[in-house]
Amino acid sequence: MCQRWRLPWRLLPAAAVLLGAISPVHAAEITSMEGFQGMPLVYPKFMVDNLWILIAAALVFVMHLGFATLESGLTRQKNTVNILFKNVFIICAGILTYALTGFNTMYPGDFNGFLAILGPIGFSEEVASLTAAYADYTYWADFIFQAMFAATAATIVSGAVAERVKLNGFMIYAAVLVAFCYPVAGSWKWGGGWLDAMGFHDFAGSSIVHAFGGFSALAAVLVLGPRLGKYTPDGRVRPILGHSMPLATIGVFLLWLGWFGFNGGSVLSADPAAVSLVFVTTSLAAAAGGLASIFTSMAYLKKPDITMALNGILAGLVGITAGADTVTWTGAILIGLIAGVIVVFSIVLIDRLRVDDPVGAISVHGVCGVWGTVAVGLFSTSPGHTVGVQIAGTLSYALFAFVVSFVLATAVKHTLGLRVSAEEEDEGLDLGEHGQPAYADFQYIAN
Repeated sequence: MCQRWRLPWRLLPAAAVLLGAISPVHAAEITSMEGFQGMPLVYPKFMVDNLWILIAAALVFVMHLGFATLESGLTRQKNTVNILFKNVFIICAGILTYALTGFNTMYPGDFNGFLAILGPIGFSEEVASLTAAYADYTYWADFIFQAMFAATAATIVSGAVAERVKLNGFMIYAAVLVAFCYPVAGSWKWGGGWLDAMGFHDFAGSSIVHAFGGFSALAAVLVLGPRLGKYTPDGRVRPILGHSMPLATIGVFLLWLGWFGFNGGSVLSADPAAVSLVFVTTSLAAAAGGLASIFTSMAYLKKPDITMALNGILAGLVGITAGADTVTWTGAILIGLIAGVIVVFSIVLIDRLRVDDPVGAISVHGVCGVWGTVAVGLFSTSPGHTVGVQIAGTLSYALFAFVVSFVLATAVKHTLGLRVSAEEEDEGLDLGEHGQPAYADFQYIAN
C-alpha cells in the first residue's frame, strides 16, 4: 500500500507558481493564509529572487577557478604553483576586505558622488536585519554576490604580471587594489555616484570590473617590465608558449559558465524575461567572439591559434557585459564579432609595443571592456544610452585604474620589491618562491 503524498500548506503558493496557476508577483501579494489553517505565509517571489542571487554568486565564484586554470595553462609549467597560489590568495583576501571596508565604501548611500572611502567597518546590523524591506533579496545575498565581483579586478592583473612578479609584493598590491581602489570606482555608478547621475550604463561591469582590471594590469606590467628573453636586443618578439592548452581551455569554459551568474545575477532578481534575455545575449556574444577571433587569426596569423580562439570567447563575454540587458540578440552578435576581431589585433599590437602580457588580459579585459561599454551607446534599445556618456564613463574607469595601479605598483617596487631576481625567474617561481613543483614527477624545463 503506497503512502499518500501531502503538500504542506505553507508551500501552496510556491506550488501554484510552479504549476502556472498564479504568477510569482501575485503569489507575493498574498498577505494571509486564512482558510489554510492559519499557517504563516511564505513569499515565493522573494525566496526565488534571493535564491537566484545566491546561485549567481556561486557561479561567479567558479570563475576564480576558471581564471586559475586559464592563467596557469597559458604560462610555463615552472610557474604553475605560483599562479594557483596567487588566485587562492586573491579570492580569500577579496572576500574579507570587501566585508571589512569594500561593501560599505562601494554602496555608501548618500555621499558626494566622487569619493566614498571607509564606510562603517563590517556590516550594519540594523540594515542586515531587513529582508524583503531591503530589496528583492537579503542584505547577506547582496554582499556575497558583490564580493565575488570584487576579487576579479586583482585576478585580471595576476595573469598579466605572471612569471616574474614577487609574491609578497603582489599580495600587498592586490589586497589594496581590492580593498580600496575598486570599491571607490564602483561607487561612481553602482553606488549612485556621479556617473550614475550622468546616465552612464554598465549593466554587469565591462568597465567597472573588466576595464578597471585591464588598465590596472597595463600599469603594473609597465612598472614590472617584460619577462627575461621575451624581446631580443634587435627588437624581435620571442614567443613564450604556455604549457597546457587543456588547462587553458577548461578555464575558458569555466569562465563562460560563471558568466551566466556574472551577467544573469546582475538582473538582481529572478525575473524570467530579463534573466532569459541576458543568458541569450551573453552566449551569442561569446560564440560570435570565438568565431571572429578564429577566422581573424587564421587570416592574419596564417594558423588557427587556440589561444586566440579562447581569448576571443572571453572578449565577446567582456564586450557584452555592459549591455547584456539592453541590446537585441542581433546587437549581441555584432558586439561579440567586433570584440573577437579587436582582441586579435590588440594582443599582437601590445606585444609589438614590448608590453609583455602572458595571457592577453590587457586586451581581453581592458580594450574589449572599453569597446563593450561604448557599444551600449551604439546598440542599446534605450534612447537614454548615448555614445558620449558611455565614452566618458569608460575612459574615467580606465584612467583611474591606470593611475592608482601605477602609483601602487611603483610604491611596492621601491619598498618590498615587485620583481623576483633573474635567477629565480630562470629557475621558475614554483621553486624560487614556494619550494614546491606543480608536477612532482616531471623535470622542469627552463623555457
